[in-house]
Amino acid sequence: MKRLVVIADTHCGHKFGLTPPEWWAAEETEDDRLQKHRVFQRAMWDAFAAEIEKLKPIDVLVCNGDMIEGKGEKTGGIELITSDRHEQVRMAKRIIEFVGAPKVRITYGTRYHVSGGEDYESVLRDSLNHDTDVHVSGHLFLNIGGLVFDFKHKVGRSSIPHGQFTPAARAALWNDLWAATGRQPYAHVVVRSHVHYFCYAGSGAKLAIITPGLQYNSIYGIRECENIVHLGFVVFNVEDGKVWSWWPVLFDIPSLSVSAESL
Repeated sequence: MKRLVVIADTHCGHKFGLTPPEWWAAEETEDDRLQKHRVFQRAMWDAFAAEIEKLKPIDVLVCNGDMIEGKGEKTGGIELITSDRHEQVRMAKRIIEFVGAPKVRITYGTRYHVSGGEDYESVLRDSLNHDTDVHVSGHLFLNIGGLVFDFKHKVGRSSIPHGQFTPAARAALWNDLWAATGRQPYAHVVVRSHVHYFCYAGSGAKLAIITPGLQYNSIYGIRECENIVHLGFVVFNVEDGKVWSWWPVLFDIPSLSVSAESL
């Protein structure tokens, strides 16, 4: 059996992205905002680290895009721990090294977050230890024991809850059509990310999944989005050319709950 873990949308560098301990906000502070950042950062990392430890050894790690936040131009950088994208890459590297998989595959994320004349996923790839088998691509196909996975970061979103399955099903159907031309391998499992909610669709022959994210509470999300945000990642156990089991690991962070103001 081989174990595959898929993480995405860590948005390293954002105050509410997945943040390794070395970059947490100061422990002693009277600033309520910084304290809120630290509480989330610790709770999120502790939940992530605990679940990853349970799953080790992990054979393959797929980082399905938007591993760093970027410059944050649309918000003037006010949501960032650091605007230095190389420092953000070091955060993402720390996450990958913590998982400890010998094989790492990375897909390119959205250009707003991970590009600025250059693709920082490539910088991330080059920063990893030379004994790590690592590659980066825009559209990734993996054959694990005869079972083919199709990975790409971006997928469309739906504004209605019951329509959120449609983009996943559409991506699966596009693979069917591409495979019929002979220009893509037929994929048994299609994986997309980007929209920060988890859902899946499929039949006995094909499974399509949109992964949860690992970032929360952005200004964009609060002011412009309605859908529920899911935090976590996805795990696959593959054996004899079949998905023997798979499941989402979803986090409940109590500090994220809000209450109504009493007047």
